[in-house]
Amino acid sequence: MKKIAVFCGSRTGHDPKYMEAAKQLGKKLAEAKIDLVYGGSMVGCMGAVADAVMEGGGEVIGVIPKKLAKIEVAHQNLTKLHIVETMHERKAMMADLADGFIALPGGSGTMEEWFEVLTWAQIGYHKKPCSLLNINDYYTPLISFFDHMIEQGFVNKEHKQLIIVENEIDKLINILKQF
Repeated sequence: MKKIAVFCGSRTGHDPKYMEAAKQLGKKLAEAKIDLVYGGSMVGCMGAVADAVMEGGGEVIGVIPKKLAKIEVAHQNLTKLHIVETMHERKAMMADLADGFIALPGGSGTMEEWFEVLTWAQIGYHKKPCSLLNINDYYTPLISFFDHMIEQGFVNKEHKQLIIVENEIDKLINILKQF
């Protein structure tokens, strides 16, 4: 595992635990010598995880659409910043660059990015791990919803097994390193 794509919010969230988790994840990725691929912003949880990786001596690759480069304020101090035209290009490039995926808490953009790579795993486009870092039980309702989708016949049981859910950063990194 050389590069992990982290999907997360350009906001901080209301609970300080989210920003602290973003910083800790970045620190732990740098310690594990795993490079970060992320959405390229310098604000919110996105900026926190990127800054922490760089402070730890790790490499950070940002991918941001032109339109969001102004709104989310593109991070200018990264190892590499790719400015692309569309969100589709952003997601495709991040997926291509990464060896696996982690979703920190975030909003609909985070969910959309993570669900896309999970869907790609379900249909066999890749065999990369798709994980949720369940800080403050943020993703617990989503896991329950997967059970509901299975019960209602819209998701196969084995597809839920593609999702790695972990509350602790160290444990998640170890799982992903062994994947």
